[in-house]
Amino acid sequence: MLEISNTVSLGEWEIELSAIRAQGAGGQNVNKVSSAVHLRFDIPHSSLPAFYKERLLKLNDQRISKDGVLIIKAQSHRTQERNKEDALQRLKELILSAVVVQKKRRPTKATYGSQRRRMDKKTQRGQTKQLRGKISY
Repeated sequence: MLEISNTVSLGEWEIELSAIRAQGAGGQNVNKVSSAVHLRFDIPHSSLPAFYKERLLKLNDQRISKDGVLIIKAQSHRTQERNKEDALQRLKELILSAVVVQKKRRPTKATYGSQRRRMDKKTQRGQTKQLRGKISY
């Protein structure tokens, strides 16, 4: 059972974990030991609340297929247990990050003083450049 928050949790039947062989160089055990983990999570058929499902499916993430299946591959650790924990933690973080509602931005104006200072600096810079010109006699 994976607890997302105080009220939301996922059952073990919703998360499909399978062991696969890790990619890349790994020495003598690389072709024998299946230490990497594939985590598959079907978003539409899960027990998550509707709000969570909508937000997850709206994410522009390459790990979510068109069918709404989230696939996470964990292979950074040497043992299968650590990779399993890593995959579950990444699933939890993804769900929590999708649910966070961004604060709406209110457009602001530059203050009168800041506008005045900017214009004064521009004028001063222009005068400095004007002094660099050729002197006519």
